[in-house]
Amino acid sequence: MSHKNTLSFNHNTQKDPVFQPEFKDDLKYWVKTDRKTAVRVFRLIESVMRDPYQGMGKPVILKSLGSAILSRRITQEHRLVYVVVNDQIVFAQARYLY
Repeated sequence: MSHKNTLSFNHNTQKDPVFQPEFKDDLKYWVKTDRKTAVRVFRLIESVMRDPYQGMGKPVILKSLGSAILSRRITQEHRLVYVVVNDQIVFAQARYLY
């Protein structure tokens, strides 16, 4: 039997979203300056809430920062960064690279 190098996620566990102040500021920035990117951020949030480890935006574990910190691609330049902690998903930033 082969082992895949993927993370499993219990879909029966509901996690609560938590939005850090910096994340909210980033989202306000996108709403004011680039609506298309703002919509993409909202879609990424929905995808993360369905499954933090799979889905759109090419989820990547940021091993150098910790095993619970992940990012997804918003644009070529910007990333959505979030942390999976117990029963919460903490959204940390939605601009720049980590």
